[in-house]
Amino acid sequence: MGNFIESRILELSDKTGVDELTLKLAICLFSSFPFNAVLKRLPDHKTSLKCWYIVAVSAFYLFGVLNIFTGFRTLFLSSMFTYVISRFYSSRFMPFVNFVVVMSHLAINHFSVQFFSNADESKLDITGAQMVLVMKLTAFAWSYHDGNQADQTKLSEFQKARAIKNHPNLLSFMAYTFFYPSLFTGPSFDFADFESWLNCEVFRDLPDTKKPRRRWTTSDPNLRRQIPKCGLLVLWRVAQGIFWIVLSTILPNYISKEFMFTKAFGQKSFLYKIHYLYILSFLFRLKYYAAWTVSEASCILCGLGYNGYDPLTKQIKWDRVRNIDIWKFETASNTHEGLEAWNMNTNKWLKHYVYLRIARPGSKPGFRSTLFTFLTSAFWHGTRPGYYLSFATGALYQSCGKIFRRNLRPLFLNAEGKALPSKILYDVVCFYVMKLAFGYLVQPFVLLELPSSLKCWSSVYFYLHLGILVTFLIFKGPYAKSVIKFLQAHQAATVAKKEQKEKLEEAGPLGEIAKAKRLYEETEAIRDMQLGIPDADFDKFDFEEAKRDFSEFFESYEKWRAEKGLEIEEHNLQRAFENFKRELSSGQERRASFSVYSPRPIRKED
Repeated sequence: MGNFIESRILELSDKTGVDELTLKLAICLFSSFPFNAVLKRLPDHKTSLKCWYIVAVSAFYLFGVLNIFTGFRTLFLSSMFTYVISRFYSSRFMPFVNFVVVMSHLAINHFSVQFFSNADESKLDITGAQMVLVMKLTAFAWSYHDGNQADQTKLSEFQKARAIKNHPNLLSFMAYTFFYPSLFTGPSFDFADFESWLNCEVFRDLPDTKKPRRRWTTSDPNLRRQIPKCGLLVLWRVAQGIFWIVLSTILPNYISKEFMFTKAFGQKSFLYKIHYLYILSFLFRLKYYAAWTVSEASCILCGLGYNGYDPLTKQIKWDRVRNIDIWKFETASNTHEGLEAWNMNTNKWLKHYVYLRIARPGSKPGFRSTLFTFLTSAFWHGTRPGYYLSFATGALYQSCGKIFRRNLRPLFLNAEGKALPSKILYDVVCFYVMKLAFGYLVQPFVLLELPSSLKCWSSVYFYLHLGILVTFLIFKGPYAKSVIKFLQAHQAATVAKKEQKEKLEEAGPLGEIAKAKRLYEETEAIRDMQLGIPDADFDKFDFEEAKRDFSEFFESYEKWRAEKGLEIEEHNLQRAFENFKRELSSGQERRASFSVYSPRPIRKED
């Protein structure tokens, strides 16, 4: 079947002029809509049938359309490792072990593509799908760990909402990991969301008047189809996706990254070059706009995008798996607004399953969390030098953005913090500068290799790096205090607030309380999450704090060893292996285990 389908695709590629891989991915993306039309009409209570259907369609994509048996093997191995370790390894270290293994598996494939790939353009680079899978698997392990904690009060509201109490059977887990509408392009989502959708529990807040009747019944409300109608919304999203696809096909005829390395480009003016880089970055984003918009529309059609019903406005929300807000990103006037609208699910994953998990329970995330999250984000994307050039420069640029926002923006506000008429000038300048800066930053992400990335940046004289250097010299250099003091003297809100604080802090004991509160707020501010990584706030970086953070980590490790932690984990591994062997050796237990499985809660000594 695979050869027959592939030969037909190759013929179509020759006729249309569209390259084979793009055509294959387009077939997978757009054929998901008719498949979803069937999926959403399967009986609501037939969860196993829906799971078999999902797995079958994914198999058709992997083996029939794309013909990538090795790609399936890659995804299957990572999936089965997470399934087995989460099920049998009852330890508080289980999510960490799972994270290290699936991330290492991804890293191996990143290295393989970088150094040993045959560059067959007709074959899909499976690392893209594996990146989505890694987010799912690591989130699953943590959610299962949370769901089996003895003390549920220690969990955050986010963790409680996504906790997995009972280990799923293998079929539903495979349907989750190989969910065909988002298999290759995302978006990623939590197993709790998938299970709630699979059982139709997610639609419990939807009134019956919003639920369509099945064609074969007009009387029994219990037989209404749970998934509400969303055809017009899906059609609009698909139209957007097609628009981005068409645009990404037309623009390369007029602009390309190869032109940057020609003599003609070198003879252009500086202003021409920096604007050309911005247009190139826009062209690069189009493929993400297209893929994410279409895949999100597919998830909406099958009902997974449902995110609640507002009884006041009578509107249904369909943004549960939204990954990109294109309008907000393109119109953002500052870095924070732009980056929080980009790759939203990856940002959530890094925040809730890396950044907050590295911190010691009950303590605020510190330098260790920031460092590991930054490295995870960069390493998750790949091992090419261009990724690290973009991320490192982006971290510095974010810090500069905060410096300007803190010191220049208040100049355009009144004492009450409301915008002055002149603030529109500040917003326009910020919008323009941010677009040019993103055009500069993203080029290594596109070019990937170190020589070409540096050559691209050198063609515009490393202007953004020079701007960052000048910013740090002004606001962090020997005259920084004088500059900041001068600016603050012209900030109406800062002057008024300072006068108010001075009066209050002079008012005896009450003033001491107010002063202590102000100092606490200044020192305990939580770092922002931007681009899926903690903000690189160099103002608050304290080397002693970083040393203390790592010292606490090593002290915890030594304490764990002193309490026979190694022996306990050896026992846990042995017990996991024995349970695994027992289930495999017993046919009756094995059949039962893949349908219902309710393991014990994790004990403290584990």
